[in-house]
Amino acid sequence: MRNKKLIPFEVIEKAVAGEPEAIEVVLQHYSPRIKYLSKYQGHINDDIQDRLKAQLIKAILQFRFDR
Repeated sequence: MRNKKLIPFEVIEKAVAGEPEAIEVVLQHYSPRIKYLSKYQGHINDDIQDRLKAQLIKAILQFRFDR
């Protein structure tokens, strides 16, 4: 049985390979968390949100399975 809260491994593999659609799925999965972390004084700060998304994309593309 699959856990609906987890991103499927196949999507992670494709995202690490640089497939834009898979990266978008990962970004959508973490979107609520990114919005929560980008709140500043009760409002969503777009600059912080963009930086968090950029850092997530960078981490996805640098991830290696062979470690």
